[in-house]
Amino acid sequence: MTDPIGVPPIEDHEAKLERAFEDEFLHQLGQTREEVLRLPAEQRTPILRAASLYASERLAEIGARAHYVHDLHREG
Repeated sequence: MTDPIGVPPIEDHEAKLERAFEDEFLHQLGQTREEVLRLPAEQRTPILRAASLYASERLAEIGARAHYVHDLHREG
């Protein structure tokens, strides 16, 4: 699908960060994304769910810290 107004898409930086956190989690398990994707579904699915949860938690932590810093600057 092409953009009807010809504006290039904006990169989703949060998606890149989420993927990096997932990869970090997999690295902690001693695996790569490619290795996990080759596993049978019954092994792959719980690993990818855990990686996704880990990434979501890290993103939430970053968001909470950003709001905290914003509030500190607003009060000061």
